[in-house]
Amino acid sequence: MSTLVYPLLHYPIGTAQVLGILPGTAHQLVDTDTRRVKSALTTHLKRQYKKFGEYSVPPFLSFKLKTFTISVRPVYRQKQRSYPSQEALAVPIDAVFGPNHQGEFCCFLPLLNEQFYYHDEKILPALVQNFSTQYLNRQAPEDLYRLVRYPRPILDEIPLRVHSNRQHRFTNGANFNPAFEVLQQLAEPYPPTKKLRRNMASFPEAAWELEAQVDEVVEKVVSTRSSVLMVGGHGTGKSAILRQAIRKITAKKAKTALTFWQLMTQRITARAKYLGEWQENVEELIYALESANGILWVLDVVQLLQTGGEGPEDSIAAFLTPFLQAGKLQLVGEVTPPQLESMRRLLPGFVENFQVVVVEELPEHRVKRVFDHLANFSAQNQKIQLTKSARALTYRLLQRYYSYERFPGKGIKFLGQCLSQAQKVEADQIGPPEVIANFVEQTGMPELFLRDDLLLDAATLRQHFESRIIGQEQAVQHLCDVVKIFKAGLNSPFKPLATLLFSGPTGVGKTASTKVLAEYFFGKGQQKSPLIRIDMSEFQHPGMLARFIGAGGEVGKLVQEVRERPFSVLLLDEIEKADPSIFDALLTVLDEGRLVDAYGRVTNFRNTIIIMTSNIGASNRTPVGFGGGNATNYESAIAKFFRPEFVNRIDHIVPFKALDPKHILAITKLELQALSKREGIQKRQLQLTFSEGLEQYLAEVGYDERYGARPLQRALERELIAPLAQWLVKRPQLQQTTLHLDWESEQLSIQPR
Repeated sequence: MSTLVYPLLHYPIGTAQVLGILPGTAHQLVDTDTRRVKSALTTHLKRQYKKFGEYSVPPFLSFKLKTFTISVRPVYRQKQRSYPSQEALAVPIDAVFGPNHQGEFCCFLPLLNEQFYYHDEKILPALVQNFSTQYLNRQAPEDLYRLVRYPRPILDEIPLRVHSNRQHRFTNGANFNPAFEVLQQLAEPYPPTKKLRRNMASFPEAAWELEAQVDEVVEKVVSTRSSVLMVGGHGTGKSAILRQAIRKITAKKAKTALTFWQLMTQRITARAKYLGEWQENVEELIYALESANGILWVLDVVQLLQTGGEGPEDSIAAFLTPFLQAGKLQLVGEVTPPQLESMRRLLPGFVENFQVVVVEELPEHRVKRVFDHLANFSAQNQKIQLTKSARALTYRLLQRYYSYERFPGKGIKFLGQCLSQAQKVEADQIGPPEVIANFVEQTGMPELFLRDDLLLDAATLRQHFESRIIGQEQAVQHLCDVVKIFKAGLNSPFKPLATLLFSGPTGVGKTASTKVLAEYFFGKGQQKSPLIRIDMSEFQHPGMLARFIGAGGEVGKLVQEVRERPFSVLLLDEIEKADPSIFDALLTVLDEGRLVDAYGRVTNFRNTIIIMTSNIGASNRTPVGFGGGNATNYESAIAKFFRPEFVNRIDHIVPFKALDPKHILAITKLELQALSKREGIQKRQLQLTFSEGLEQYLAEVGYDERYGARPLQRALERELIAPLAQWLVKRPQLQQTTLHLDWESEQLSIQPR
């Protein structure tokens, strides 16, 4: 017999209530006093051990309790605005920590539901500070004050006597003993336990309409004991087929006795602290799999070629190849066709050990049958009706706007999000309005683009852009054309939505026009800004190409931004300052709307509008000054600077002409209107009015023929904003007042009304 000791925290949460938490496990309960809490948890652990031969292994060899004080500033949020508190709040955070069985240190933050591991006990305060700050900054102020009022716990322990020589089993039948320690550390058994399954998404792990591929995988894995690679586009159902095949195999475990283990490649090297350690871990992993009659499901097969060394030839995949060839290891995994081709090119000996199962995209009639299966499931299990019209609309929208993903995966994912939203608001039906609302929230597109019954008013569209883009009639016309083509559905589905080059002098509204277009196209639902702005002057040297698009395991700035926001306007500012190698890398992006790296990973640009800005052709003021912006001169200068194959991939070269004083006056009025929306004005509930004299003065001092409207910002800051700020600071109690601003006697005049 041996004894396991569990830490137990007692929280007095009421006059006759105590909360008991076992850190490191999922066990907690509330009872009338500490004695009853301890007794109930002890009884539960003993029953679990006696019934299943399983127990939650305590994470510590020894443990301590300490309370850390974390300073955080509560933030009040209203719509898209945030209002940080002026005073910091000291929040007490309880931590249970100590050494574990693997020679590391472990720490649990019970009230935050956080845990982490570390090697040096001296860095514990810094780690607690980091994890706690990240958690607390996401919380609402009322949650922070609730934590402050929470009572401090009492540390106790629960001893549990167990048979040290008794084997303990995982749910799928694999016996566990200390020899399998590496297997337990690096991989997870699959299928998961019933308890974990209940905590997962409430949708079935079914492979509807893919039963033939499921049977093919079962045949190859069980009968021929082959390693299997599922090959198909994103969303074709590769993961669903593997899950269903594994469940089918493990359901017959009396005959096959096979076990499956999920592995993320990064876990192999994450635990390695010295040279050669990950190789030792892999060898122990293979030995443990042989003993457990296990098959390894690698969730990210391509990462095997990127992890472990400087290249594929000394990667984890290369290390595994001899074991695969000798039949000592059996793998299953999934890749896309471009990834498979990249793997064959980089490490052909590794790929040759797999039997390939190709998964094609389902045709429309079978996709709709999958939607019917999902609708029946939601009606029976979630009591939510997924109407036929909603399913048809979902197919149409995803077919047009998510052309780079495949059915049925993208449909299941989108409808799953709709069902989750319906559960939150306790709705019992999902129709076309709910589908439209969810699509707007995900993409930021206005309903005008998603509904055929809403007609585009050309006059209203032009007025929208003219009211925000001053003095650039040609640019407004081009932007209106982009919207009209997209509304009519005539844009190419295999290219970016539009590719424009804005050319003209500095300070004439090229960047401002891009912002207006981004807000119109994708600014309705997304929480993040739909504008991705990259300053191309940062990539002036050939070595910057890897930083721009990525290399090896590193993700470039362009790829990272577009993957996070696929529905966006991409602004490549001052494109002419980039190295020519950048232009070559952009050829495929402009032509096909996608970028494929060396490992076959695809970044899609087909839901982006790409706008490049340039000053080329604007240095000669004579032909492009106040005469209207001669497009021929711009195009001639651009054609001389860029290679023909780059220019030919641009849809439109949009010339911007220099601004005159009347345009500066109109821009001044827009800037003054925007001033009223700043946080300091909104917080005090002030209304600002401006005299014509002030507007004329600011337009005069903010105008420069060479720099366009850029000096206007400095003039506003110097002549208006700074004096107004000084005036408000002296009157902290001023609230809910109208302020009239005028220019009198060579200075700003502020009159409350």
